[in-house]
Amino acid sequence: MRKVDRRALFGFIGVCLLAGLAGSLLIIPAIPEWYASLQKPSFTPPEWVFRIVWIVLFILMGIAAYLVWVNGARKKERANAILLFAIQLVLNVMWVFVFFGMHNLQGGFLVAVGLLLAITLTIVKFAKISGKAALLLVPYLLWIIFATALNFSVVLLNP
Repeated sequence: MRKVDRRALFGFIGVCLLAGLAGSLLIIPAIPEWYASLQKPSFTPPEWVFRIVWIVLFILMGIAAYLVWVNGARKKERANAILLFAIQLVLNVMWVFVFFGMHNLQGGFLVAVGLLLAITLTIVKFAKISGKAALLLVPYLLWIIFATALNFSVVLLNP
């Protein structure tokens, strides 16, 4: 059994949590006024659910990236997988910026669709290196499918 490189593991988790923190700096000011004023579908979870889910998802994402990092035998394959991971992480923060920062519901939806594609490609790439890493991203994919449906519903309810 391979020894865990704690610095790398916590580094990957830290990067993911920092992405979440960057996004939350845009979300927090927008919730009480702008987001609260939007019409939302009946399946919108309470706000506290988002915080818990995102913390768990960012930790899982960090662990998944770490597993790819340590199991990627071929450097090019590993680098490509981590690059895709980085792209989806940037799209994740970009969605927050477009939706909450710019108050652009339609633009947020378009970014969410791109994020779905990027996560799917990341899972496929991760699966070639580490099945466990790919599986750790499945809850994230499912949450983003839900979030994209929620974003689309908000677009329809707020013409």
